[in-house]
Amino acid sequence: MALYSEKVMDHFRNPRNVGVIENADGIGEVGNAKCGDIMKIYLKIDNDIITDVKFETFGCGSAIASSSMATELIKGKPVCEALALTNKAVAEALDGLPAHKLHCSVLAEEAIKAALKDYYDKNNIAYDAAIFPDCASCGHCSSENDG
Repeated sequence: MALYSEKVMDHFRNPRNVGVIENADGIGEVGNAKCGDIMKIYLKIDNDIITDVKFETFGCGSAIASSSMATELIKGKPVCEALALTNKAVAEALDGLPAHKLHCSVLAEEAIKAALKDYYDKNNIAYDAAIFPDCASCGHCSSENDG
């Protein structure tokens, strides 16, 4: 059995939505100090729909594949669906990740939530802080609310 699924290899070799969105409505950056992976997600949002999403990832093949798949899963979707995206859904959409690489799908989920939190903060949109539990305590997010 191969270590990585065909979907993981496809999204690693042919990542979707790579790049930067100038004047993004929300930007989220997260990292994992243990493995060195860094993900940055850019969102363009119109009428509560994610009309465009791009990413930049410095990391392993699983991190790149997770970023690519996560952007595919939220593009064109309402913000509420993007908020509901889990690392498990990202890993399942990739037909699985090795156990020691599951943290890559976690980073993808955290980066999307960090970008959405940034969008809410920039637009003074009220939200329940409980929907961003990782952002409130982990220190990964570069888009922390300056208060």
